[in-house]
Parts: sequence; C-alpha cells; structure tokens
Amino acid sequence: MSGVPPTAVGVRAPLRRRVVVRGVVQGVGFRPFVYTLATALRLSGHVTNTPEGVVAEVEGSPEAVARFCERIAVEAPPLARVDAVDHQEMPIGGDTGFTILASRTDGPAGTLIPPDTATCAACLRELADPADRRHRHPFVNCTHCGPRFTIVTGLPYDRAHTTMAGFPMCAGCSREYADPADRRFHAQPVACPACGPRLRLLVPPAEGDGPPVPASETDPLAGARALLASGAVLAVKGLGGYHLACDATDPAAVARLRRSKARGKKPFALMAASPDDIEHLVHIGPEERGLLTGGTRPIVLLRRRTDAPSAAEAPHPADGVAPGSPDLGVMLPYTPVHQLLFGLPGDPEGPRLLVMTSGNVAGEPIVTDDGEALARLAHLADAWLTHDRPIHVPCDDSVVRLCDGQPLVVRRARGYAPLPLTLPVPVRPALAVGGDLKNVFCLGEGRIAWLSSHIGDMDDLATQRAFERAVAQLESITPVRPELLAADRHPAYRSAGWALSNAAGRPVVHVQHHHAHIAAAMAEHGLDGGRPVIGVAFDGTGYGDDAAVWGGEFLLADYDGFTRLGHLAYVPLAGGDAAVHRPYRMALAHLRTARIDWSAELACVAACPPGERRVLDRQLERNLNCVPTSSMGRLFDAVSSLAGVCHRAGYEAQAAVELEAAALRAPAGDRAAYAFALRAPKAEGGPVRADPAPVLTEIVEDLRSGAGPALVAARFHRAVTGLVHRLCVLARERHGVDTVALTGGVFLNRLLSSACAEVLREDGFTVLRHHQVPPGDGGLALGQLVVAARAGTAPD
Repeated sequence: MSGVPPTAVGVRAPLRRRVVVRGVVQGVGFRPFVYTLATALRLSGHVTNTPEGVVAEVEGSPEAVARFCERIAVEAPPLARVDAVDHQEMPIGGDTGFTILASRTDGPAGTLIPPDTATCAACLRELADPADRRHRHPFVNCTHCGPRFTIVTGLPYDRAHTTMAGFPMCAGCSREYADPADRRFHAQPVACPACGPRLRLLVPPAEGDGPPVPASETDPLAGARALLASGAVLAVKGLGGYHLACDATDPAAVARLRRSKARGKKPFALMAASPDDIEHLVHIGPEERGLLTGGTRPIVLLRRRTDAPSAAEAPHPADGVAPGSPDLGVMLPYTPVHQLLFGLPGDPEGPRLLVMTSGNVAGEPIVTDDGEALARLAHLADAWLTHDRPIHVPCDDSVVRLCDGQPLVVRRARGYAPLPLTLPVPVRPALAVGGDLKNVFCLGEGRIAWLSSHIGDMDDLATQRAFERAVAQLESITPVRPELLAADRHPAYRSAGWALSNAAGRPVVHVQHHHAHIAAAMAEHGLDGGRPVIGVAFDGTGYGDDAAVWGGEFLLADYDGFTRLGHLAYVPLAGGDAAVHRPYRMALAHLRTARIDWSAELACVAACPPGERRVLDRQLERNLNCVPTSSMGRLFDAVSSLAGVCHRAGYEAQAAVELEAAALRAPAGDRAAYAFALRAPKAEGGPVRADPAPVLTEIVEDLRSGAGPALVAARFHRAVTGLVHRLCVLARERHGVDTVALTGGVFLNRLLSSACAEVLREDGFTVLRHHQVPPGDGGLALGQLVVAARAGTAPD
C-alpha cells in the first residue's frame, strides 16, 4: 500500500463548516457549551458571539463535524432556545485547537436576549454553604440563572454591555469566568462578595428631615427581617424594579400599605418561603407547584380553600391581602435577596409570608432608579433594602393562572419577556403599539414577534414616558426597523396618538379592538388565516365601527377582516368612566333598558345615592352623555351590583372578580341557568342581538324570592355560557366554521372560560384559548401586528 494516498484506503479528508445558531443563545452558557462539545469531538476552530447569534467554525473529520451539527440544538443549555441552525462548508483553516473568540459587534442584530431566571439549585446550595466563598452573597448567579434582560444595555451580550460593567471581576471570578470546566464560564453577571454588587439597608435619619441613611446594623438583611417583624413596610430592590414588602400575617401592616398605596380593594401578591407555607390557604396541584417552583417564578393565581383555617388555628394572611377575590396570587423567592430575606437554615425564624407588591403609587410605572425610589416611595416605605447594581430595563412580575390544567398568562413580564413568539404568517417590519390599558407593544418582522414587558395604563404621563423608553430599548436589541405602525381605532387612545405623532412618514394602520383580540388568539395557535374562526371577544371597552363601545362580540374573523355575527344588545353607558367605577350605574341602566322598575328593595337601587339617581334618571331619559355599549364586562358589573355583590369598583374588573367568587359559593346541586333572548338582525345580513332583559328579569324574581348572591352569580355564569354555545352553533350552521377563539379580558374568569370551553368541545368545536399571551389588552398588540403588518397591507 505504500505510496497510496490516505483517502484511498477509507480515511476521509477533514472538513470545515461555519455554523450560525440563532435564538436565545447569549447569556445562557452557549459558547461554553459549544467549546465543550467541539473539544469532546476533537474538532478545532473557534466560537464567538455576534449580533446575529452564536457563530462557530469547526474543523475535523466529516463524521465529527456532522455529529456537532446534529447535537448543537438538541443538547443546548437549559436556558437556551434554538430557533435555527445554519451551516455551510468553508476552506480548511488548519486550526490546532478550539478557542472562544472575543465578541463581534458588526452586523445586524439577530440574536435573542434571555429573560431573567430564578436562582438555580446549585447557586442556592452555595448561598447556604458556610464553606463556600459565595455563602450569603445576595447576588450569586451562574450561566443557568440570574439577571439577563433587565441588565442588558446593548448587543452582543457581554459584561461590557450590561449594568455589571461597573463591577470589575476579582481574581477568583476571573478564573471561573475563563475556565471551560466551570459553571460560570463566560457567565456575564458573575459576582461574589469581593467584587460586588453590595446590599444596603437605608432608614430615615434619627433626627430631623433629610435623606435616608445607612442603618446601624452590619447585616442589612438581618436588619430588614427585624423591621418586617416589627410591622414595617420595606422597599426592596428586585430584578426589574422595587417591591413594597410587609409581613402578610400582620393585618395592621397590610392595611397601612393598602391605604398609603391607594390600593383600594385590589389584591396584593404574596411571596411565600415555600409551597408548604401557603398550601393551607390555597389549592396547589402538581401543575401549580411546577409553575411556582420553575425557573420563571411568576405570580400564580391559586384558588382559595374554602376550608382555610382561622387566624387562631394557623398563621395566615389577613383578609386585607385579597378581599373579595376567589384567588390568592403567590410567588416563591426568585433572587438570592428574597431567599436571604426569608432566612437560611439556622437563622432566627423570619417571615414566612410577605406581601410583595410593585413599588409604585397606583397607576404609575414601577420604580427602578435608586434616587426615585427614595423620593417617590418615601410616603410608602419605612426603609429601603437596596443595592448598587443598576436596573436598565423595568420589568414587573408576571402573573399566570391555570385553567383546565393549562397556563393562562394574565400579565406577561419577568421570566417571559423578551422571549419572542413564532408567527404563522410573515409580516412586514412593524411596531404595534397596543392599547391604553395594560399596555404592551409588539415589534415584528418575518415570522418573529417580540412582545414588550407589561408597561401599564397609559393615562399616566410617567407610564407614557416609560413606554417610549421601552420602545427604544426593545428596538435596540432586535433587528426590527418598523416600516409601519399599528394602533387601535379608538380616536382618544394615547397609544394611537403616540403612533400618529411618531410615524415619521410611515403608514399607521388602525385595527379594530376585538378583531385584534381574535387575531392574537389565532396567531398564538399557529393559524395561517386561510379559514376564518368564530371569535368570541368579551371585554369591558373597545371602540366599535359604529362608534359605540363594543365588548360582547361574536365575529367571523381572519387576519384580513371580520364580519360581526352577533353582539349583546346595546344599553346606555351613562357618564363613561363613572359607570365603570360605580357598577350600580350600569345595573340601573340595564334595568331601565329591560323596562324593570328601580324598586327600592333592589341592592343596586339602594346603593345609588338619591341625588345621583335623579340625575341618572334624567340622563337616561334624555340620552345625555350616554354612549351605547354592548360590553359583556359592563353586564358583569351590572349583575354584580344587582346581586348585591359589588357596587363600587376600586380596581379594574373588581365587580366581575367578586361575582365569580360568589358563583363559586353556590350550592353544588343547583344547575339552573338564566337565558338571553336572541333578536333578529335589524337589517338583512346584520348581527344577531343577544338581549339580556330576560336574564335581568329572572335575576330580580330570584332576588325577590330570597335567592342569595351566590345562586344568582352561578346562574348568570351559566347564562353567558349558554349564550356562547347558542351563537357559536348558529354561526356554524350559517358559515360552516367550527373553530372558536375565546378572547378578551372577561375570559380571565376561570369559571366562565372553563365552562364555555367544555360545552363547545362537547358539541364538536375546536376551542382556542390563550396560553402564551394574555386574553386581555396585554395581548392586543400581537393581534394588531398580524392584522396590520402582513405583506401587502395598506394603511386605512
């Protein structure tokens, strides 16, 4: 065989490939993973971060190169999300080993920043280990956990482009960062007690006015625990902003926080040291436990137990935490600071349940700046547990509930943002600005959409400024350069006004509110729009094509348009927001429309002051300042007041939330239901009208016969379920469509959502419900995007 080339006897020539990995591949330990994989396969070459993703060049035997390309996606690190792997052959380079190169900053952005992730088990063990150098370090993290999105200032994701840039690594952290065998190999937020960040406890000065000063305690966390035990309210700096915390089992502390924050009766979120500390109060199944303990750590809405112990039997949060709500919102510690606040094994017993609510005044965005926290939270907090790592991106806690075993996102923020969604249809580069309540905007291009974190209600000037900053920040870390903007059709929406003011010559497409809700559900479920769906869109407010306030809608819809199949019959919305905040006004308007007398024994009549009742009577008689509405949300308000459940709403949907809670208390044996009347269209081909007058008549009869609020609430929920079923059957008969999308904020009601889905599925319908984006206005921007930004869309 002498003189015969090696390839002639089965030895194949080496091969070199350039491999580009796109997705969530920076800040998750991807380059160390590539290094380890390549060296294990005896490949030479290099890997680097670039704005488009992770780029590797590997050289070696064709078999090893092929295995590398196969394994790079399926064996990726736990926090990674690989969306695409592209590779191409290259000339042989002759590398002698495999290296990690410095990141490149050239080229268009195409990588995805991961969300913040709860502290992993390995870091928690180090936190609690007296022999570990990170014992009790409040900022312990690694490639598998810790801050990401909230500290990123630019791309590519390197320490220099995060708020950790101001903390030079000590020798120990530098060694770990450079060691391929270490869990912190190229972990950008790596930190320890030697290199920071550092925690401080600030308290008001002992004498006179002035800025807060460092507490005398040497251990800020011990001091913080002592303050909480004494009934204090503590401002705690988290990942995406400040929280306000107090002992949830201290009724006086909870009541004081509620008053000072102008919270009304809106529920507070709880943070529990462990699921064991809350299971005596709520139902926790395996799915709920998985949400609570997973890496995302959202606030999970858990059904309250009807057999919860009294205060004398076990520690429990005061009823002031969530008055009137059927649920408690609970999360577990997701940062080392939270873990230390509850205490480690061996510490003096600390709190087990804390109120942990966003650090702001009602209606304002969450506070992130340390100086602002000292000023804006001064009337709310007794002390500040803060640190010197800046927060670059505000991010509230996410809120999730389980409905029929599936997650239902109520608020999409920390742990989810800025993870993108895959679109079923390609879209032009666009920015959809969302709505004015629970604002979330959306950037999209091709088949990828980036939803922002929860911004808030746009009534407040500070929230509008936060919106502008968030748009600029998200654009800076995505490749999208919007060619058009999408907005709601409501002429007074501040979000739509912002779009018009900032269009800069780009078209602004206005999308009908409920069409956007339905399109969001379709997009989330991967529908390409080739066939329409029956969209059931129930919410409180949405600008209709006839300038009425819509909200009880049945639409035949695809991405290109919709036909209004049916809706709740119009009633007057007297006084606009006054009717929203005072449900008794909606009850009286519904009674008047149904020709039911305002009898003094009805709770809603008694709740309306006589002078206001006279003015309302004249308003309705003369149709003064009365916009017609078909809103299902306002009907829930009306029934809540009529049944004597809630007459004044201190927060959005309070009356409906408390009506659901009442329905859950109804006798199990009662299966009666009220029934809507279906009225023929006023014009040929027009929408069917669902008249609630018979429902209201039956409710009044039940109340006069002694039925309690629970029975009325349950029968009303069944009435709405029956209406959904009847109109969907009618739509199927007329249009041959058997897919139904349940969307809009009313479907955050778990009782209603579950009942509607069950009855529709039993009748052969395919039912789409939200799991990745909220059914309420927090998901609106996704629908606006796919409706407005499809290829070839022209402005209206």
